Parts: sequence; C-alpha cells; structure tokens
Amino acid sequence: MQGTVDGFSYGLVTPVVAYLVACLGGALGLRCTTRSLREGGQSGKPGWLALGAASIGCGIWTMHFIAMLGFSVNETSIRYDMTLTLISLAVAIAVVAVGVFIVGYRGTGRATLLTAGVITGLGVAGMHYIGMASMRMRGALEYDAFLVVLSVVIAIVAATAALWAAVSVRGFKASIGASLIMGLAVTGMHYTGMASMSVHLHSAGGASGTHVLSVMLPMLLGPLVFLLFATAVVMFDPLLIAGGEPAVAGPARREQTPAPGVPAQRDTASGPAPAFFHDPAPGFPRPAPAPHRDGMPGAAWGTGAGTGGQGERPAGW
Repeated sequence: MQGTVDGFSYGLVTPVVAYLVACLGGALGLRCTTRSLREGGQSGKPGWLALGAASIGCGIWTMHFIAMLGFSVNETSIRYDMTLTLISLAVAIAVVAVGVFIVGYRGTGRATLLTAGVITGLGVAGMHYIGMASMRMRGALEYDAFLVVLSVVIAIVAATAALWAAVSVRGFKASIGASLIMGLAVTGMHYTGMASMSVHLHSAGGASGTHVLSVMLPMLLGPLVFLLFATAVVMFDPLLIAGGEPAVAGPARREQTPAPGVPAQRDTASGPAPAFFHDPAPGFPRPAPAPHRDGMPGAAWGTGAGTGGQGERPAGW
C-alpha cells in the first residue's frame, strides 16, 4: 500500500524559510572566503575558510530539515534517528570544507574546480539522502532512479558554482546575488530529491526513534545559533566593513604631503623639471657644469655657454 506523501504541510512557509536559510549560509560562506583572500600571510586564512565552510554546511543542513518539517505521510507518524541526523550534519560541513579549502588554496582552474565541485556536490547529495534515511515510519522509502540522478547532478552543479563564486565574486551586491542563486539551486536539489521519493506502507508495526518536533527543534537551534554567530563575525570584521577588493601584489605609489616650510620632492620621471630647480638661490654660486662625453664642459642648450653662440649645441654633439 502506498502512503499519501505531503511535502508542504505548512504551505509555502517551510520552503520559503528553508530557502532564506540556505541563502544566509551561502552569503556568509562567500564573505568569509573573500575575507580569507585578504590575508597577507597564511595565519588567518584557514580560520576564515573553516568559518565559511561551516556556514555553508550548516545553511544547507538547516535548509534540509526546515523543509522536512513540512513533510508528512498521512497514514503514519514520522520519527528521526538521532545518530544518522548528526552524521548528516557532519557530512555537510566536512564535504563543503574539502571543496572550500581546495579552491581557497589552489584557485579555480578547470580541473581543480571540477574536482572540488564533484566532491562537494556528492557530499551535499549524500547529506540529503542520509537525512532521509534517518526517518523512521511504518513504511519503507522508495526512490525514482531518474530523479535521484537529477538531484545529484543539480547538487554537483550548485556546488561547483558556489565554489567558483566563493573565490571569484567580489563586492557585496555580487555576493548577495550569488548567494540567492546558490540558495535556489540547493533548495531545488532538495525538492527534486523529495519528488523522487514514495512510501510503501507496512501492514503492521510502529516507528521507532524520536518524534520530529522533539528532535528537530533542538537540533535546528544549534546550527541557527552558529549562523547568527557567523553573521556577527562578518558584520563586525573591520576589513569586510571597509569593503573593496583584496590587495594586489606590487608597490603602490603614494602622494606625500610635505611639512610646512619643506619643499616637495618631485618625481623626475614625470617630465622635465621647471627652471627654478636649476637656478641657485641668490647669493649662492652656480655649480660647475658636468663634462660632456667629448671632454668639453657642459652647458645648457640655448644658453650659448661654452659654444660661443646663442642657442647652439656644444661641439662634438
């Protein structure tokens, strides 16, 4: 006997909230990864990458189980296995960390990005199906193979795009736009996987485990508090508040303001110096001209000194 599955028991409330949480995790992950690229040394980079990976992983996991609050089977109650639920959270954080650290240290070359995206996408899909396997009910879950494969493909594409954006997208507005797309992709992967599922009811027997509200509300509280903590870290970090791009290599030219009474230093590469740089102050002797390559004393062109003529070049030139 097939059970009557309802994935929207609370209407659009659970999908919308799940999407917003996924976007929050994605946005925090992007900003933390961008912050890691600003580290001149390597001391703070692992911490920012780890915070970004944990934010994305917690966002994906929380999105999944918020959406599952709206899932029900009319003919049976649903409970959850605590161990598998915690394993799914650990998998989500771990696989995202692998991908983020790969692109954070090795860049977004085609092979590197594809490898990291496949690992992370398979991990995200694995988190989803481990979470589904943690459900306990008076029935067995059955899946449509085509939709399962489609959900895995969506997860890989979403993970690859997220990892590329994490190290390539610059600016606050661009990060927000990328996080909105990431949230849509991850939520779409979840509901594609849910569409692949059906429940074959057992004629007898009850479900073992913890009731959905008893386990989900406390379990969701931890990741949500962590996301709020990560939000506070990002909001109050001075470099992220200042905005701008990560510093590029190479010395920058700076304009220096001279102190009162001290003449400004001039960059001679920008053009010939004005006449007052050559003329000595009144009462001071004019310095002797440097000899030319032909041994004759030097003179400025156009003065006639040493040449006997006004405006002529020195002999030998």
